[in-house]
Amino acid sequence: MQIFTNASPSHPVRRIGQYLLLIMLAVLCVFPFWWTVVTAISSRGNIFEFPPTFWPQAPSLANFAEVFRVIPILAFYKNSILIAFWTVVWKLVLCSLAAYPLARMRFHGRRLVFGLILATMVLPSEVNFLVNFITVTKLSLVDTYTGVILPNVVSAVSILLLKQAFEEVPQDLIDAARVDGAGEWTIFRKIMLPLIRPWLATVAVLSTVEAWNDYIWPFIVMSKPEQFPLSVGVLYLAGTYGSSTRAIAAGTVLTVVPMLLVFLFSQKFFMRGMDGAIK
Repeated sequence: MQIFTNASPSHPVRRIGQYLLLIMLAVLCVFPFWWTVVTAISSRGNIFEFPPTFWPQAPSLANFAEVFRVIPILAFYKNSILIAFWTVVWKLVLCSLAAYPLARMRFHGRRLVFGLILATMVLPSEVNFLVNFITVTKLSLVDTYTGVILPNVVSAVSILLLKQAFEEVPQDLIDAARVDGAGEWTIFRKIMLPLIRPWLATVAVLSTVEAWNDYIWPFIVMSKPEQFPLSVGVLYLAGTYGSSTRAIAAGTVLTVVPMLLVFLFSQKFFMRGMDGAIK
């Protein structure tokens, strides 16, 4: 009995060890961003000293003001918001329409189709760049927001999450709706979608972060600086201030902060959706 008690997860020593491990992981994850913030706020001191400085020296917002002066960052913000918004909207629409029949309808080849969708997760996204660029070129979508958005409106991960969400809805609820005369479209729109809102929020958050941070594909499709999203436009700082790490750090912070706010305000729905996906 004593051995079993010591091995229990509730044992104080084990619990302390778990908390220490979590604290170490949190520090490893947070430190790079905190170091970037300290660099952006500091106006003097050696940023590459070791051990690094954990608090800003002579705090100032001059580096952020310089970013706004040198690049049209508000225009880049507008472009990123536009691209992220429509990417999320179309991904929710198309992925939910794809996930519902895979979860609730029985048709020949259903397992094959789902297997092919999952197989795309094995390949890195860069493999599709050539095919996507040829397609975008043939459709005359180069240098357009549609050309940036179109290849990202469907993803296997989103379909998988929403398929699992649809499968968790009780079948009795669907059967009762069919007895009342509801068709598939009505069931999908008025019953299924409201019930899986946490999962939809999870997909929306993940898609927003992915679209906001996407760099390579917008850089390939776009050639006009006024149409660049923030992830691409902020690189002008590296060319303008190749030796000014503080200005580059300030631009990086301005890029990351919006996504932190998105996750902060949607954390409840995001965690509920991930909890459902794990189950």
